[in-house]
Amino acid sequence: MPRSFHRKRSLEANSELNVTALIDLGFALLIIFMISTPLIEKEQMMEIDLPVASKAPATAVPDSVDILVTDAGYRMDGNPVGMLELENELNRFGNMANPPVLAIRANADTPYQNVVTLLDLLKQNQLKRINLITRPEE
Repeated sequence: MPRSFHRKRSLEANSELNVTALIDLGFALLIIFMISTPLIEKEQMMEIDLPVASKAPATAVPDSVDILVTDAGYRMDGNPVGMLELENELNRFGNMANPPVLAIRANADTPYQNVVTLLDLLKQNQLKRINLITRPEE
């Protein structure tokens, strides 16, 4: 009896999923990763002789600097500073890549011009990380 190689129902959907190519791809990727992983680890563990540099004293940059504005002048972190010294410190902070946050405190009866002078110095040195300290209303 001769064999028939055509389907009996040609309009019926094919429910078989051919995943042979997907399995081949998965195995190929697995082999690639199995070969390359030890090479990556070996590259990271390569011993080299690095050049030596002298240790320069590290200048610690504070995260925050308190500036107190009073009738008599200015104080930085509790130390009284003159106008020239204040300008030099603010200029140094302005030249830093990551300047500290400047916390500005002033008495309520301090002349407003002293605060504005300080804010002008901050603006000239492009210092924008400013925190104006106040107390909550009671």
